[in-house]
Amino acid sequence: MLDQPAPGQPAPDQLATDQPARIVPGEVIVGDEPVQANAGRRTATVAVTNSSVWPVHIGSHFHFFEVNRRLRFDRAVAFGMHLDILAGATVRWEPGETREVRLVEYAGRREVHGFNGLVDGPLTDENRALALDRARVRGFLSE
Repeated sequence: MLDQPAPGQPAPDQLATDQPARIVPGEVIVGDEPVQANAGRRTATVAVTNSSVWPVHIGSHFHFFEVNRRLRFDRAVAFGMHLDILAGATVRWEPGETREVRLVEYAGRREVHGFNGLVDGPLTDENRALALDRARVRGFLSE
């Protein structure tokens, strides 16, 4: 019975020939073509200055519009966008440092919830206006 496939599994002669004969647990089998992250999505580049006395780190998926209020940049441009960096990566600003970063728009349902509570809903033009008002009242916008 050892030469019989498990229930629901194909017989050895039905396996694709381009697959390895034995798969190792945790193994990653990659395709021949490079992966293109965020292809076709709108991007923007913004200059960001840390006005804090402390370093600030921002993660890859944080809604950039709602990042630390000590970071100074054009928040209206960043509405609905996050850093265009690898998932799980961060960008760090030292006190007084200015650097340009590229942002990419969110995909999927295009809703954000949580973060600093400036949006908490769909990324629409109507919510952009409301979020900018909240940002102004809560000290996220430099005048």
